[in-house]
Amino acid sequence: MHKYNPINNQLFINNRSKFIKEIPNKSVAIFHSNDQFPKNGDLYHTWRQNSDLYYLTGIDQEKSILVLFPNAPLPQYREALFIIESNEHIAIWEGQKYTLEQARIASGIKNVFYIEHFQEALEKIMLLAQNVYLNLNENDRAVNEVPYRDLRFAQELKQKFPLHQYYRANPIMAKLRTIKSQLEIDAIQEACNITEKAFRRVLGFVKPNVFEYEIEAEIIHEFISNRSNGHAYEPIIASGANACCLHYGENNDICKDGELILMDFGADYANYASDLTRTIPVNGKYNPRQKSVYNACLKVMREASSMLRPGITLNEFNQEVGKVMESALIDIELLDKIDVKNQDPQNPLYKKYFMHGTSHFLGLDVHDIGNRYEPIKEGMVFTCEPGIYIREEGLGVRIENDILISTNENVDLMSNIPIEVEAIENLMNN
Repeated sequence: MHKYNPINNQLFINNRSKFIKEIPNKSVAIFHSNDQFPKNGDLYHTWRQNSDLYYLTGIDQEKSILVLFPNAPLPQYREALFIIESNEHIAIWEGQKYTLEQARIASGIKNVFYIEHFQEALEKIMLLAQNVYLNLNENDRAVNEVPYRDLRFAQELKQKFPLHQYYRANPIMAKLRTIKSQLEIDAIQEACNITEKAFRRVLGFVKPNVFEYEIEAEIIHEFISNRSNGHAYEPIIASGANACCLHYGENNDICKDGELILMDFGADYANYASDLTRTIPVNGKYNPRQKSVYNACLKVMREASSMLRPGITLNEFNQEVGKVMESALIDIELLDKIDVKNQDPQNPLYKKYFMHGTSHFLGLDVHDIGNRYEPIKEGMVFTCEPGIYIREEGLGVRIENDILISTNENVDLMSNIPIEVEAIENLMNN
């Protein structure tokens, strides 16, 4: 049914079991799939499953609902999934949808019903439950201007059943989703492996006068050829001064001889994200200034990766990396030691050249949910991505790998992807 290989449903069985342990007796939790958002005319934007619903079910289809009511007096609603019932019209115009049996196999849920039975089931469930856990998009980077499906459902349910106790599912989901199981790590690793193939392809393709969008085309070709869903996020292919715009996305400029190209891209595999950045020379050779800036950034990246350890919070980590970056910028003569000594601690000088955080949570979303104020734990996955942006020189460098926090030392999930100046130059010139 999907480009990616089937995921072992034990992942979703285990995830539901973990969630159920977090809620008290007489509690029901309800999760919805994402809306299909209209584009123009009768078209829709590319649809993607709600990450929380996918985490709990493995169901990758619109108009799906999960009900978890562990001690329901009606056994069929202790774990119930509601999906679209296909028909001849849907089969002809949209293609295959899950059958009840396929949904059972994908999710490991025995009680699967067609969605037209949900309202009837909801009436019974609400009469038997005291506490209701509802799921909203509470990612701390989210801007929710549209009343999406979970939000509309929450508003409707509270209006119809105002005397129940309502709770947020998100704090539980954030706690569970930040610690990755081995099956999740395997999926992220596969996304990283596909990203590696795309990067190696690009190294053999780039030369003066190619367009940024041609590089983007090479990347998506490799992604789709390797069973990826596509990009985990909109790719940045930024040559020359474009690299100094952090979220550059036009990818329509010509790559000129003597410039660097900052490429930030990552494959999605089975809805799990990867996130890579490399900065390479258009002509296959870094000039002395480019090389010094690149190596300064790489030194910060390596030191930051080793500092990203259990016990430190993400905010504390970002502050500590700032000090390492400060030293690197002094080394390449962008900052003066005396000026740094006399700087305002609230407005450190390094932020002129490095204005973003070093790491973010990674998982089902490229900016995954997680609490940046709580200590980092084993099993979490983060990006590590320092950058140096010198606008007056039209030069921007960022280097990024994906890091699994492990017991003794971190695991770099992108350790096989070329990162040294010499390795990149050799591959580009062979």
